[in-house]
Amino acid sequence: MFSRFSHLLLGLIFFPLMACAAGQDQYQDGVHYITLPEPVATQTGDNVEVAEIFWYGCGHCYTFEPLVNQWEKSLPEGVELVKSPAMWNAPMKIHAQMFYAAEALGVFKKVHQNLFNAMHVERKRLMDADEIYPYFEDAGVSRADFDKTFKSFKVSSDVRRADARARSYKITGTPEMVVNGKYRISARMTGSQANMLKVARYLVDKELAAK
Repeated sequence: MFSRFSHLLLGLIFFPLMACAAGQDQYQDGVHYITLPEPVATQTGDNVEVAEIFWYGCGHCYTFEPLVNQWEKSLPEGVELVKSPAMWNAPMKIHAQMFYAAEALGVFKKVHQNLFNAMHVERKRLMDADEIYPYFEDAGVSRADFDKTFKSFKVSSDVRRADARARSYKITGTPEMVVNGKYRISARMTGSQANMLKVARYLVDKELAAK
């Protein structure tokens, strides 16, 4: 027969175990994130990849950007954040083109936030090279280098690959996140952008633990 002390001792042993199990199950597949039917190849080698799917013209992406950039600083070693533009119409493809042109020209950090600001603060549409170039000029890029890169085979190839990735991710909007090419997360599922980052970190830790 268990004594009162025995019941207390068992409680002290099992309660932490139950709490731990509850913590492990706090985010559920199909509720807070979706496991993709087929994993998508990552771009980060052996590192766990977190892909941020965005569009410069998306107001939600504009508000999410400072949150995800701050969150990136807390990621452990072996985890890498990559940004991947979404595109389901011609304007979005132009914006993906300017994103990859910025990367190819080595001025991404100088122009990325400025391109967001151009669309959401200055209310620019950024629909052609003449409207886009001034933001690259401010970063020290010559018009000749910009035009050559903006229309280059490399940038066109990067745009096509990003489009293919987004289709494989089966994204339904922006911003969304995909962890290690396996799990898709949206604010619609998590309830907020802050919760997106919490779920992403949960899945990052899950992938790191599986290595």
